[in-house]
Amino acid sequence: MRGSYLGPDYSQDDIDERLSKAGATFETLDDRAMVETAAQALADGKAVGWFQGRMEFGPRALGGRSFLGDARSPEMQKLLNLKVKYRESFRPFAPAVLREDVSDWFEIDDDSPYMLMVANVVGKRRRQMNEEEQALFGIDKLNVQRSDIPAVTHVDYSARIQTVHEETNPSYHALINRFKELTGCPVIVNTSFNVRGEPIVCTPEDAFHCFMGTETEMLVIGNAVLNKDDQDPALKRDYKEAFELD
Repeated sequence: MRGSYLGPDYSQDDIDERLSKAGATFETLDDRAMVETAAQALADGKAVGWFQGRMEFGPRALGGRSFLGDARSPEMQKLLNLKVKYRESFRPFAPAVLREDVSDWFEIDDDSPYMLMVANVVGKRRRQMNEEEQALFGIDKLNVQRSDIPAVTHVDYSARIQTVHEETNPSYHALINRFKELTGCPVIVNTSFNVRGEPIVCTPEDAFHCFMGTETEMLVIGNAVLNKDDQDPALKRDYKEAFELD
């Protein structure tokens, strides 16, 4: 196995044609500009739909069909749950981290390319709760910031980790590396590109429709970059009430 990217992919010409037919407004950038634009959006706290190369096979989104966010943000977990996934705010998310940096952030120094291994955040990245915070209960206690990467840190300081490797997903690796250069942090939030009750997106059209049904600010499909504010409001979809809770 080399990354589990076994599904369909699309040429840039095909992507551009499909998006145009769907009514999308987009700009097709070169590789460097695409990565720079997406990394800056993440650093600015935006939720980004990320559609690159072959679709993943298996139980996890691995940077082929993913929603991404800034793991440093105390609000990102709630934002992605309520405004993108349309589900309960407490649902946890998993980190994607550059393989070469994983041991500096988590108590593990092994490959975990399929987001199936769990490890604790290292001690120097943790934040201990004070007495007042310890006395909280339920959702209030859950929302207490526990580390430098609160969006992916569970209540027991653990996280289900994806290590990102340049040789298996170069564009994803380049994105996180540029995010690290901008922020000093090689860790981002990665969750599957879908809303609750709907399967993960497969085609560029799927991704665009899901993008227009959520409050995601940016979508990147191959080298095509879409900003929500540029899209025709008539194409917006209401996914918030479309699916029952799990």
